[in-house]
Amino acid sequence: MPENDNRQTNPRRLYILGGFLLAVLAIYIGVLFDIQYNQGEEYLEKSVRTITRTETIEASRGVITDRNGRELVSNRQTYDLTFDTSMLSKGDDKNQAILRLIQLFREQGLTWEDHLPVSRTAPYTYTVDEVSATYRGWFNSFLQKKMELVSADLKSSDLTADMLNTAGLSANLLVKLMREKFDIPSGWSDADARDVLGVLYELSIRELTSASAYVMLADVDTALIALLNDGKYLGAKVVAATARQYETTYAAHILGIVGDLSPEDKENPDYADYPGDATVGQSGVERAFEKYLHGVNGVRIVSTNSDGKITGEYYKAEPQPGSTVELTIDLNLQQFTEDALAAAVARMNAEDGDLTRGAAAAVVRVGTGEVLSLASYPTYDLATYRRDFNTLLADPGTPMVNRATQGLYPPGSTLKPLTAVAALETGTTTLTEKIRDTGRWYYPNDTSGSYANCWYRPGHGLQNLTEAITNSCNYFFAEMGYRMGMDTLKEYLSAFGLGQSTGIEIGDKAGTLPENAAGQNQAPWAAFGQANQLYTPLQLANYIATLVSGGQHCSAHLLKAVKSYDNSEVLAVGAGEPENVIAISDSTLQAVKTGMKNLTTGSLASSFQNCVVDAGAKTGTAQLGGNKANNGVFVCFAPYDEPEIAVAVVLEHGGSGSALASTAVEILNAYFTSGEAGAMILGENELLP
Repeated sequence: MPENDNRQTNPRRLYILGGFLLAVLAIYIGVLFDIQYNQGEEYLEKSVRTITRTETIEASRGVITDRNGRELVSNRQTYDLTFDTSMLSKGDDKNQAILRLIQLFREQGLTWEDHLPVSRTAPYTYTVDEVSATYRGWFNSFLQKKMELVSADLKSSDLTADMLNTAGLSANLLVKLMREKFDIPSGWSDADARDVLGVLYELSIRELTSASAYVMLADVDTALIALLNDGKYLGAKVVAATARQYETTYAAHILGIVGDLSPEDKENPDYADYPGDATVGQSGVERAFEKYLHGVNGVRIVSTNSDGKITGEYYKAEPQPGSTVELTIDLNLQQFTEDALAAAVARMNAEDGDLTRGAAAAVVRVGTGEVLSLASYPTYDLATYRRDFNTLLADPGTPMVNRATQGLYPPGSTLKPLTAVAALETGTTTLTEKIRDTGRWYYPNDTSGSYANCWYRPGHGLQNLTEAITNSCNYFFAEMGYRMGMDTLKEYLSAFGLGQSTGIEIGDKAGTLPENAAGQNQAPWAAFGQANQLYTPLQLANYIATLVSGGQHCSAHLLKAVKSYDNSEVLAVGAGEPENVIAISDSTLQAVKTGMKNLTTGSLASSFQNCVVDAGAKTGTAQLGGNKANNGVFVCFAPYDEPEIAVAVVLEHGGSGSALASTAVEILNAYFTSGEAGAMILGENELLP
């Protein structure tokens, strides 16, 4: 009979296994009971007290290049110092950590950010009237939500010092209340307490608003970072950032600066989504193309627990860098133009010691209005602008003024080609008419004996229009002005863009058109560039470009193209179509251009014999009256047959325009011999390599 295979299971093993499972279950139940009933309130409080804040992460600004892709303004990697409470351990004294950091700053002579609108020294006074509307709004929020000062008298959205004092909240009382609120030790000095309260105020603002993360010091150097690391300063956190890097010392007036968002900007709907402490363009190209350069800010969500420790951090939206703005400016030509102006001013100053003298020049591409060079001298270095600000402000040469777009000057005889076009196109004269210049032109039928002198007192004799341009005959053009009248002359001045903005994106002055005073007829004087009319150098260059193009009046502009930050896509292009077209017949254009060319081969031959291309030009002597030396004004274009560029140069107190001929020739040669003439005519919107 076979053996029985049935085996009995050992019950002892089952009892041991069951007992173990029961023990684990009992422990689990015990832990749950302890959490739920014994520690429930503590965990609930921590859960309720968890803070979630939204931080705005500012995008890096876009790069600015010249027309050939050479960087003019870029960004450099920097480091900012912030105070981060999440880096403190439980039991660390936050106030003491802040004070220790401040003491280091004091030793190093550093100034940190603090927007608490209370004076730094006792007895305290409010500075709320001196800060922007954004900072006043922050202060209002702080008083109501953090300090719980909810008096009806303090609920205004635009607090003033008088309102605060009238409500019984003096600056001294506020500091006292803040010391109590933030547990500042009573033994601390007023100076230590106030400085620490300033940092605590900044941290509080970040809890209450969507302002960018608090930066105590921007662009800190490696020496300070080493001190922070060696000293183990609690709460100090060094984070990567960017700052504007200027790749050239030229074009300062064009490029402009960046800075804090102003109260006026905050009212602009274009800045509605900007945080109150945003960095924006304040002048020049930086401001004109802010919407392209600023990029799209990111949003970061930061969660902290009741102890201030960060429990979670993620990007709701990644920051997107600003776009690349490509200008019409050519850096090589800009550099040469500025250097040429500096040399001309230095020569004149060495002769008479006039330190108030300045100069300006503009180079405009014919047929497009593209500004290839826009120079003003004296100038400054953007990299040291803030450090040098007071020195620049006190300079008698007013280097911060952009004379090329903001300087207003009588055009002098440089206006005569325009008057010639108007006279021929309106039938005021003909190509064959000759007028005898006797040296002094009298108003016909005027018994008062009023007159206008020709600069050449013996008179030029018989002159046709072309000869009158070459010889700059005041007599001839006074007669043209008298025949046409002021209204007709002003129509042509306006059509050529004079007396109005050129349209340049960085802004300019419109200047003034001539007007007849009561009972007077100033048209004869206005016709040869005198009388009460003022224009900028850029306007003069653009007028010449309009004339030699056959009447195509284009807006002067600096924008060539806007490209995505990786240069993969063209987002916008500069203006190209003419604003208006002036009817100029071929015969009129040829007569005027010939008069301007004959000047370069005649009285200005010594200067233009070194010019690498044939050109046309016109000098101007702008009379200032009194004992002031006349301004020198000069305009030209080249090449003669198929003009590509027009140039205008003004030298304050420079005497006559002929003195600027050599400077203008240097600028022409710089353009036509540098190899840039071909590069400047690259296809529109061509992407950078």
